[in-house]
Amino acid sequence: MINYILNLLTLATIYSIAAASLNVLVGYAGIFSIAHAIFFGLGAYAGAQFALLIVPDVLLASLIGAVVSGALSLLLALPALRVRGEYFVAAGLGLQMVGITIFSEAHSLTGGHGGLVGIPAATLFGFDVSSPGAFLIVCLVALLLSLAVIQILMRSSFGRALMSIRDNESAAESFGKNVPLLKTLAMVVGCAIVGVAGTLFAFNLAFINVESFTLEQSILMLAMVVIGGVGTLSGPLIGAVFLLILPAILTFIPFIPPTEIGTVQQFIYGSLMAVLMIFKPSGIAGKTGGK
Repeated sequence: MINYILNLLTLATIYSIAAASLNVLVGYAGIFSIAHAIFFGLGAYAGAQFALLIVPDVLLASLIGAVVSGALSLLLALPALRVRGEYFVAAGLGLQMVGITIFSEAHSLTGGHGGLVGIPAATLFGFDVSSPGAFLIVCLVALLLSLAVIQILMRSSFGRALMSIRDNESAAESFGKNVPLLKTLAMVVGCAIVGVAGTLFAFNLAFINVESFTLEQSILMLAMVVIGGVGTLSGPLIGAVFLLILPAILTFIPFIPPTEIGTVQQFIYGSLMAVLMIFKPSGIAGKTGGK
């Protein structure tokens, strides 16, 4: 039971990092991304391959995951950043579909639908940190560092420029802001951070496959941001904890059949989203009345 709780907290921490990284795009830069799970997957596959082929050091593997996700975000996202609004959403959907196809077919790198198995136990500076308690601490430290980086960036001139683009892109451009460059940098930062989350996810499960990086996962991350509070530091954490802890709580309710837990979960998610949009559209941690 203790290991189950620790594993659940670890997953909540990992998804908190992922949701916080998506909030950089959605909440601060106004980039409505529905392909974030692809970059989560890139970090997971890159970190896992590094652990399998070189050394299972969680710090080095996380850095590799961040670099790969951040670098490939340039290649994959630059064409999408040339469009706005619903066209960007369509471009993101196409990016998600292309990414899933590559993950499924690149067997030598991803293992295809069979996935990568036997990911070695995580180490840090030569010490084994794969036990549930130790790995939770590693993930918590990674979360704190990620939040610190995001807070520092968003309080800088870079962050203020991003928020001006979010509020009114045309006005920001008229004041001399290099909108394409700023959006590109925001994408790199967000995708690099989610690459770290992906690497931690791979170490935690010791197995990954394409099913963990589908459109449903991208929507889940987006729901974490929206429910918790768009454009806030704590909002994505609240959303991640709520959306991951709820299914676990439902399993302990005796009058809900196990086969109906998914249905009840979706009903609660949908109802909460509807209530929030009516009474508190800025999310649980957002300011009353919106941004």
